[in-house]
Amino acid sequence: MSPEMTTMGRAIAALVAEKRAVGYKYVAEEEVLARFAAFCWAEFPGLGAPDRASVEAWVEAARKRGVKPATLQALAAPVRELARWLGRRGVPAYVLPAGELPRPARYVPHIYTDTELAALFAQTDRCSYCSAVPFRHLVMPVLFRTIYACGLRASEARLLRAGDVDLGTGVLQIRAAKGGKDRQTPVSEPLRTRLSDYHAHVAGRSSGEWFFPGTASRPLSMGNIDKNFRRFLWQARISHGGRGHGPRVHDLRHTFAVNNLRRWFAQGDDVDALLPVLQAYMGHSSPDDTAYYLRLTAEAYPHITARVRQVVGDVVPPVAGGTCHGD
Repeated sequence: MSPEMTTMGRAIAALVAEKRAVGYKYVAEEEVLARFAAFCWAEFPGLGAPDRASVEAWVEAARKRGVKPATLQALAAPVRELARWLGRRGVPAYVLPAGELPRPARYVPHIYTDTELAALFAQTDRCSYCSAVPFRHLVMPVLFRTIYACGLRASEARLLRAGDVDLGTGVLQIRAAKGGKDRQTPVSEPLRTRLSDYHAHVAGRSSGEWFFPGTASRPLSMGNIDKNFRRFLWQARISHGGRGHGPRVHDLRHTFAVNNLRRWFAQGDDVDALLPVLQAYMGHSSPDDTAYYLRLTAEAYPHITARVRQVVGDVVPPVAGGTCHGD
């Protein structure tokens, strides 16, 4: 291996180790950095750290492949982070300036109405038996209720193991969620009862360790979840905008946050004091991610905009014009 690959490889390994030490998975980013190092080895022999020519060539190569703006951002961000990491250690490296790349088209979340939620869950209850996915009719009604009622990411719900669900106390153990963080999520008593009834029907019948089993002892795949969700939307007469548009499964998480805020405003609660509670419950790494839902709430329910302004300030920018922080 050439000296420049060794130098860059060591820097990448050290950066990845540092990220993981503070709780990040940093798997996809490590793969991007390995590809960047190989690219530099082939195109810029002797280069030990990112410089302007190599970074711009890396970006241009991706553009020529016709990647989408979101993919381009994902290819550039780890390289930018590597350059910053080297710079903090006194190694000259080129940091791609912010704003150099096109911003991805931003998705505006769909906030389900109470009527839409009722129709959607009614259709999950009508899910039929499928021999290819034998527990589908049992899983789907509980899976989607759990995602909504606990504000979970779909990946967090589908990767729950049986041991992660304490049916006695009604607490979910969410492991290695976004940012590599664990958290505990208490559930409501009606959901705890539903989870217990569901588990009583599935326990001992599935051979795997997953609370929501798929096939061949594996958890449900995201593709399976999305396919079923689209069918339930159609059956509930909730229109879908096509690929890249909503509504999405993840919008159940957004709706959970907005509906909690809506209830707190209606009850006259101190929303500013409750935002950190919502942040911890949803596993947000930044208060900005949680505060984003205040703007979504004002957009979905204009009659409480004045109350929202008391929490976030004099101006509540429309969701369509702001940056999507909520995750």
